[in-house]
Amino acid sequence: MYIVTLTLATLVIIPVLLKIFFPYFWEDVVYLKDLVRILLTFVSRRKRRPLFLAVDRFIEQSALHPNRTFVLFENKSYSYQDADRESNKIANALRAHSRLQAGEAAALFMGNEPTFMFTWLALAKLGCPVAFLNHNIRSKSLLHCFSCCDAKVLIAAVELEDALKEIQPALKEKGVCVFIMTKECSISEFTSFTDKVELASDSPISRSHRSQITFKSPAVYIYTSGTTGLPKAATVSQTRLLAALALLASNGVTARDVIYLNLPMYHTAGFLIGFLGSIETGATIVLRRKFSASQFWDECRKYNVTVIQYIGEVLRYLCNTPKKENDQLHKVRLAIGNGLRAEIWREFLNRFGNIQVREFYASTEGNVGFVNYIGKIGAIGRVNPFHKKCFPYALIKYDTEGDEPVRNSKGLCIEASKGETGLLVSKITDIAPFVGYANNQQQTEKKKLRNVFKEGDLYFNSGDLLRIDWENFIYFQDRVGDTFRWKGENVATTEVSDIVTMLDFIEEANVYGVQVPGHEGRIGMAAVTITKGKALDSRKMFSHVASYLPAYAHPRFIRIQNSVEVTGTFKQMKKTLVEEGFDPTLITDPLFFLDDKEKSYIPMTKDIYEAVVSGNSKL
Repeated sequence: MYIVTLTLATLVIIPVLLKIFFPYFWEDVVYLKDLVRILLTFVSRRKRRPLFLAVDRFIEQSALHPNRTFVLFENKSYSYQDADRESNKIANALRAHSRLQAGEAAALFMGNEPTFMFTWLALAKLGCPVAFLNHNIRSKSLLHCFSCCDAKVLIAAVELEDALKEIQPALKEKGVCVFIMTKECSISEFTSFTDKVELASDSPISRSHRSQITFKSPAVYIYTSGTTGLPKAATVSQTRLLAALALLASNGVTARDVIYLNLPMYHTAGFLIGFLGSIETGATIVLRRKFSASQFWDECRKYNVTVIQYIGEVLRYLCNTPKKENDQLHKVRLAIGNGLRAEIWREFLNRFGNIQVREFYASTEGNVGFVNYIGKIGAIGRVNPFHKKCFPYALIKYDTEGDEPVRNSKGLCIEASKGETGLLVSKITDIAPFVGYANNQQQTEKKKLRNVFKEGDLYFNSGDLLRIDWENFIYFQDRVGDTFRWKGENVATTEVSDIVTMLDFIEEANVYGVQVPGHEGRIGMAAVTITKGKALDSRKMFSHVASYLPAYAHPRFIRIQNSVEVTGTFKQMKKTLVEEGFDPTLITDPLFFLDDKEKSYIPMTKDIYEAVVSGNSKL
């Protein structure tokens, strides 16, 4: 009797003690179980022969569920079998009309449309890595991005033909074969491709085309901004792509789900999570060319969407739309993404209902990631001992003024304390490699941090400042270096500075990001000095930045200074400029505001300032 009583008492007391001292115990256990399952699946696939790649998972799904809807786009429906056959036709057309060989890169210059998906599948079947070109970039930036990956073939949407016309002489000099997705090209140097695809066979592509690929081979190149001045092509290996298949499945997504994909597929989130994640689960994708706040929920209702993707801006835009009685009448159960501020998180849930939010942290080239599987508002993840054992990482003390890690007397880094902001670094290992950037060894080396905790060790420098609280939740604090984020895009300040200083009346330009109330990230601002004997030509400057930079990278504010302040090592000083922002009542230097309607930079006034900070002026 005593043993029975003791057992019952223990059964009652243990859950209570767990709730008090380990409130997230069961959630941690479930996450651990999912992590082990993912790792076992990954290891199992790595052992398969012939080599099992991400594209093989698609082929597997199309064989198992040929008639299941794969993608819905502008009232058109494509099954897994349709996508398989269409990708075979594109692959066979490329074999017939180009000299592209397995292992040689091809570039894809296209917006969100099913053809983007089919073309990537075709190239993957042929064993060719693919560079995803941002369809917003032009001229110098476009040519630079294309040149990064040594592509032999460029495949573009017809609406982007004029953008390629600008760089056609350089492409011709490189011997690049340019295919345009149309039946007839308006530019003689380019080749129409749609007509050739329509005539091509849909017979399967032999696996032998991929026989020379290894898990270390590049699979895709995704561009990311940094301190180099121009985007860098982050190399995503085949093993990374294989691991990325689990990104949706690990968050409870199944074949019964419908995924709403409106993030650009040339980015990591749209391609790896939305597209590849759906392939793994066998889910249906509702594809949209671009995000629309006004049509978002109507389309979710129309297509019975259950899973949405976001960046922080997306949910803020949704919260800013006029309230409706049917705001909570939808089937969305899961929102997965990153960059969500706590106040927007709360507002989103209060307005649109009980939607599970899975905020995560990752970077295109990075070798570690976190997911907030608890749903703690504001956190990007949680420390889990098993995860940390598999993917060793740490937060180290960082000197923001000196722009370098703090080191002790032995020259080693110092781990940040609980509650203290620190630089995220993650150990480079076989299971967590850092491949780096295509044809850019200098910038690849810059992201490596040596002698972190012991002599000779090697870590990836994320460039992100994080904080871990006493409950082991992880929070994003800020970015270091010369990159800021606006409209969900990374903006390299050096790139913008290089473009601005091309103008003959600009001597120097110090570009940085400033915060605007009610907006995610930071918007671009430039402190400039005027060339002696010249004057600011506002209209010419507007035309120049509009021609060379995508809209999200335009400096919205210009500050004219007598000289640009630099440090003792001649680095431009940004800290004070960032803190002062763009308030004309605090700054005595001349300030200018980019006015899209006037197509010029106009003098900054108190009224303009108040309209911007109140949200009445659209940025």
